[in-house]
Amino acid sequence: MKKSIIFILPDLETGGAERIITTIANHLPRDRFSPSILLLRKEGAYLDFLKPDVEIIDIQTPRIRHSLKPILLEIKKRKPDIVFSGFGEVNAYLSLFIKLFPKTKFIARETNVVSQHVTRKEIRFFYKFYNNYDRIIAQSNDMQTDLINNFGIRKNKLIKINNPVDVDFIEEKLKESEKPTEFSPQYKHVVAIGNLSARKGFDNLLKVFSRLKNQNILLHILGDGRDKEMLLQMKEMLGLDHVIFHGKKSNPYQYLKFADLFILSSRYEGFPNVLLEAGTCGVYSLANNCPGGIDEIIIDQINGEIANIENHNDFAEKIKHAVHRNNNKEDIKTSIKSRFSKDIILKKYEDLLWNI
Repeated sequence: MKKSIIFILPDLETGGAERIITTIANHLPRDRFSPSILLLRKEGAYLDFLKPDVEIIDIQTPRIRHSLKPILLEIKKRKPDIVFSGFGEVNAYLSLFIKLFPKTKFIARETNVVSQHVTRKEIRFFYKFYNNYDRIIAQSNDMQTDLINNFGIRKNKLIKINNPVDVDFIEEKLKESEKPTEFSPQYKHVVAIGNLSARKGFDNLLKVFSRLKNQNILLHILGDGRDKEMLLQMKEMLGLDHVIFHGKKSNPYQYLKFADLFILSSRYEGFPNVLLEAGTCGVYSLANNCPGGIDEIIIDQINGEIANIENHNDFAEKIKHAVHRNNNKEDIKTSIKSRFSKDIILKKYEDLLWNI
């Protein structure tokens, strides 16, 4: 008998949670599962990647706080075997009402180290009910430990499943990627990618690059966000002519393909997809020592290194050495593919959903 599953997300914009759930819904075997995705608003680039047999339930609710009633009504009407909520705030609100549906199994997938990410008291309150979930997916050991120590989540509720990387998709993108015009041969090229927000730590990265003005190293930052103006002012104030803000790019792999180094400057993560993608492109990484599974991805001196970015001088020295390393791109790619490829991770999701 097929199991019906409703996945819940705010939208299908191009974020990590949206990518994972799109991938799961597309690849679940249809002889065992019937997937649908409930969206607060039907928008986002990943709509184009969804297979046509994945039903979209659009509740047309722009604000998360107003979404709870229509979500509960859809669950009551459809009576799915499994509800899979993939977004922290919705997960929290939903936890209070799980016991209203004793015949439905509820799964939450956390997207960040919760104690770092959730600061509002009214949302943290709902985590008191988190043990109502049948299973809670943590992407990293850090996330698991945080939920146990800071929110009293029972160990038997938790399952760790790392994020997958879609190697085939990235390799196709790499084939069509030509060297960006800004990648002049007299420079070494460092790439950083992410939302321009405090969480991603680009302010620290600019301070680090203020120590590298006399080096032939260019920093390329890909992304957009609310801190853009502040970061551009900071760049101006520090006189960082060797830092380029490119905005959001539809094909970031073009930059990774020709990079000498990738940098993850985040203050915290969940399980950073961009670090997996950099490795899949064969790029060596230098990552800030922050919570969120970094030490599960980086194999020291094979696909990268971990250091403390707040020690700006030391991090700058590590960049100077890393851009001149003679790395084996195939070893870097294998270190990621062998642990995080789509097939390996999706099998874990399929087993969880079937056996719950």
